[in-house]
Amino acid sequence: MKTAISQSLLGTEDAAPVTLVNPEGASSFLLIGDHAGKAVPAALGSLGLSDAELSRHIGWDIGIAELGQMLAERLDAVFLRQTYSRLVIDCNRSAQQPDAIAAVSDGTMVPGNQALSDADVAARFAEIHEPYQAAIAAELARRDALGITTTLVALHSFTPSMRGVERPWQIGILHDGGDTGFAHALLGVLRDEPDLTVGDNEPYRMDQIDYTIPRHAYPARPYAEIEIRQDLLGSTEDCAAWADRLARVLPAALERTATI
Repeated sequence: MKTAISQSLLGTEDAAPVTLVNPEGASSFLLIGDHAGKAVPAALGSLGLSDAELSRHIGWDIGIAELGQMLAERLDAVFLRQTYSRLVIDCNRSAQQPDAIAAVSDGTMVPGNQALSDADVAARFAEIHEPYQAAIAAELARRDALGITTTLVALHSFTPSMRGVERPWQIGILHDGGDTGFAHALLGVLRDEPDLTVGDNEPYRMDQIDYTIPRHAYPARPYAEIEIRQDLLGSTEDCAAWADRLARVLPAALERTATI
């Protein structure tokens, strides 16, 4: 890796790395969006990609910014989301993971991520990744100090097909270590919905790759990572329908957890 003189990545024209929606929300749910944004800092241009490429699933989780805002309104919940594209830096990856800054994503080479210097990498972590993670930690600490039992809900979306394989699930719930009671209760409630094919750790399994939920929810905080298929979030009406559904099933799952 080449070296370079350290300099600031984000300028005065760039947005803050974290967007906070409904900061006074009273719900026990804390909604987060690791990949909800698709902005690129001005200093990086477009990473050498077209707008069409940046708007694909490789650039962000399609629909999650709009869905999260709607769901925050319906639940009166805080929604804390990342502003920048996952191609700038993936905030659901640790610094030790090589795909935190992807040189290639789903077959697309990212010119702006080739042969980065140590300083280039450090700037993306320091100015985007770390502030996002710190904002989640600060909000959880605030709630803990108030005696609020918070359920952490990470909102993601997934492409309908990957490498030629079609994905039948409309929604998946990811879970692994820590307190999985809420995630399993949510699976149960969703499986009661007659029109859904629900994935249990599908289309991805939560494992050593995931960073945000393990960092902030393990070992004892209730959580769930939700994945919704992107072709079902293609319009404002689609997002509103999912927000209505999740605003109904999330509290039902929390109530079911309390009875287990």
